[in-house]
Amino acid sequence: MTVSILIFLPIVAALAVLIFKNEVAKHVALFFAVAELGLVAYLLTKFVPDASLQFAVDVPWIPKFGIYFTAGIDGISMVLVLLTALLIPIIILTTYQHTYKKAAAFYALILFMQAGLLVVFTALDGFLFYVGWEAALIPIYFICALWGGENRIKITLKFFIYTFAGSLFMLVTIIYLYLQAPERTYDLMTFYRLSLSASQQSWVFLGFFIAFAIKIPIFPFHTWQPDTYTEAPSAGSMLLAGIMLKMGLYGMMRWAIPNAPLGFFKWGNTVIILALIGVVYGALIAFRQKNGKRLVAYSSIGHVGLIAVGIFTLSVEGMQGALIQMLSHGINVVGLFFIWDIISRRLNTYDTAQLGGIAKVAPKFATAFLIIVLGSAALPLTNGFIGEFLLLNGAFQADIVLGAVAGLTIIFAAVYLLRMYKNVMQGETNALTATFTDIAGSEKLTLAIICILIIGIGVYPGPILHLSQAAVDQLITNIHSKAMNIPLLQH
Repeated sequence: MTVSILIFLPIVAALAVLIFKNEVAKHVALFFAVAELGLVAYLLTKFVPDASLQFAVDVPWIPKFGIYFTAGIDGISMVLVLLTALLIPIIILTTYQHTYKKAAAFYALILFMQAGLLVVFTALDGFLFYVGWEAALIPIYFICALWGGENRIKITLKFFIYTFAGSLFMLVTIIYLYLQAPERTYDLMTFYRLSLSASQQSWVFLGFFIAFAIKIPIFPFHTWQPDTYTEAPSAGSMLLAGIMLKMGLYGMMRWAIPNAPLGFFKWGNTVIILALIGVVYGALIAFRQKNGKRLVAYSSIGHVGLIAVGIFTLSVEGMQGALIQMLSHGINVVGLFFIWDIISRRLNTYDTAQLGGIAKVAPKFATAFLIIVLGSAALPLTNGFIGEFLLLNGAFQADIVLGAVAGLTIIFAAVYLLRMYKNVMQGETNALTATFTDIAGSEKLTLAIICILIIGIGVYPGPILHLSQAAVDQLITNIHSKAMNIPLLQH
């Protein structure tokens, strides 16, 4: 079995979903999403956690221009493939209480986006990577523009301009590397072996960095994010925060740093400073938010800023922490957006000032909400703890001051998340919240799955860390080898 099956199944599924209408469409979409998760689970049983590429496919696509459909999975990409396959069925399940106009198109776009995401996380050809990047972006534009809030057109246009500009920087950088390759190929391994000067690597790094920093987003490229997350439909917010922003973080690990290590060593400290600014800025703005969905959006800026810091420490702890935290953050942020989706559907508000006392009338909902909040605040024995522990370990090894500032993430997050929980769930009910009904059916199932994942990964993170250990070790070795102009290890 090759990775091509994982990529093309969601495309087939999307086309199949378009045949159906209304309620049937979401059931078909969920069936195919679960089938995709089953395939990934099967590949996991066959995956050997070394540094090799597995389940690879390499066939000519446009060979005249050196373009091949080349994709494969190593320990790094496996974590992101798992994240995508895990979250898509959960996100579809969160929509079961919604009724969408043109439901078939809505679910088909989600599945098309899944295919694009999987291409990004497995592509070993620069042109294929760019195609996957755009293929993942186009569906979310339509999801936000067609099913978003009342300001969706203005906000989606801003999102489009930012991401399109970033994509152009990436495309120019990929074409430049293609022109430097004697074989005129877009092959990633050939790019890794190029002998570029320090000046060339500096520009290559900046080209990739701008594209990926917009997607993550890293301060000051973040201004599209809070508005887009707020105006997008809940499923769109989950797709954006849960999976799509990881495209940028993965791109840094796979494309930006290994292709231009001298550029990384020149600009890395600057990037770390920008990421740290994002950590503090996101938390401070989150403190002031009365809109629960917007609070989660700013919280995400702080959390992904810490992940970026971990990557740019170029340490095993930082890289491993970044990978497991990408998985954990995806689960937690989907949970938080779903919590606010449930509240808004019942009470028609995101305003925390109008809420209170919900725990008295909805104890099951309150329990799930608390577990998700504690996971997001990195309580020990939750999924958020192991990632943030490794990230901070890597940061402290790099620099004590860096580690201390990065550690503010945990403190700030605990304060604003627990305060949000207190304002929404504790105290006395009011005329609005007294009518709140507890979770049942698909809501109960979805939150149960999320809570099990939060606790399960927190208690036993070893298998996930083991998946990526060898690949991370080799990645760091190859980056230093290229920086010193030493032949790279075989991938």
